[in-house]
Amino acid sequence: MASLTVLLQLTLLVSFALIFHANGQGLKVGFYHEKCPNLEPVIKDVIYKVISDKPTLAAPLQRMHFHDCFIRGCDGSVLLESPTKQAEKDAFPNLSLRGFEIIDKVKLAVEKACPGVVSCADVLAIVARDVTFAIMGPFWEVETGRKDGKVSILNEALTGLIPPSANISTLKKGFADRGLNMKDLVVLSGSHTIGISHCSSFSNRLYNFTGKNDTDPTLDSEYIVKLKQKCKLGDQNSIVEMDPGSFKTFDVSYFTLVAKRRGLFQSDAALLNDGETKAYLKFQALNKGPTFFKDFGESMVKMGRIGVITGEGGEIRKVCSKVN
Repeated sequence: MASLTVLLQLTLLVSFALIFHANGQGLKVGFYHEKCPNLEPVIKDVIYKVISDKPTLAAPLQRMHFHDCFIRGCDGSVLLESPTKQAEKDAFPNLSLRGFEIIDKVKLAVEKACPGVVSCADVLAIVARDVTFAIMGPFWEVETGRKDGKVSILNEALTGLIPPSANISTLKKGFADRGLNMKDLVVLSGSHTIGISHCSSFSNRLYNFTGKNDTDPTLDSEYIVKLKQKCKLGDQNSIVEMDPGSFKTFDVSYFTLVAKRRGLFQSDAALLNDGETKAYLKFQALNKGPTFFKDFGESMVKMGRIGVITGEGGEIRKVCSKVN
C-alpha cells in the first residue's frame, strides 16, 4: 500500500511538471532585465540590418519559431545539428527553413553582450517578433525565460509537423494537442501572408488531387490557371509567392485570398470548412483586418509557451547548433 501511495505521488508530480512546462509557467516579459538589460536592442539591431538587406528571410525566420515550438515545445531543438543528419532540421518539412546562419549571428552578438545568459529558444522567440515587425507587422511583448533542450529527433519532426495538405480535423487536433484553440489556428495561419513555397507543397491540387489527374475543386479555377503557369506538371522546385503581390509585407491580404478560395495550401482552404475559422477570416477580409495584428501577437505569445523548459531544466547553449 505504501509503495502504491509513493507511485501515485510520483505520478502526480510528473503530471504537475508537465502542466508547468506546457502552460509556460516560469516565463515572463523582462526575464533578462537584470542579467542582460540590452538583450532586445542587440537582437533588433542585427535583425533590422538583415531584413533591410534581405526581406525574404523574414518568413523563414518566423516559421523557424513555429517549427521549433510544435516539436518538443519551444526549446531550440530545431537548431541542433546531427553528424548523421538525424536531427529535426534534417526532416523533410524543415529542409525549406532558411536563416540558421542569421540565428547564429544573433546568438554571437548576444553572447558578446551577455555570455552564457540567454537561451537559443528565447533568441528564436524574439527574432520571430522582430522580423514580423520589420516587415510592417505587429509588435508584441515576448515572454522569456526558456531553457534549451538537448534532444532533436528527425522522425519527430517528420511525423509531428502539420503538413500543408492537412484537413480541418487534422489542424484542429494538431493545435488542440498543443494547447491552442480554433482562434489561434486561424490567426497563426495568417502568417502565410509572407513567404514563398515550392510547387511540391501544393502541386497535387493542380494536377492530381484525387489520383485521377484532376484539380482541387475548392481552389479558384482562375487561380489554378495562374499557378499552372508557374508550376508545370512534374515541377517540384519552382517557387510561388504565398500571398501574391505582398509576400514581403505582413498584412491582412491572406484572409482576402482565402475567402476568395485562393489560399495556396489545402490547410488554407480547410479554414473555410469550420464555422469559427471561416467567420474569423471573413470578418478580417471584409473589414480590412481590424483585430488581426493584436490577435496575432496574443497567439504568438500562447504558442511561445508550448512545452517550455524553465527553472533547473535544460541548458543555455553557447552555440545554438550543438549542446554544451
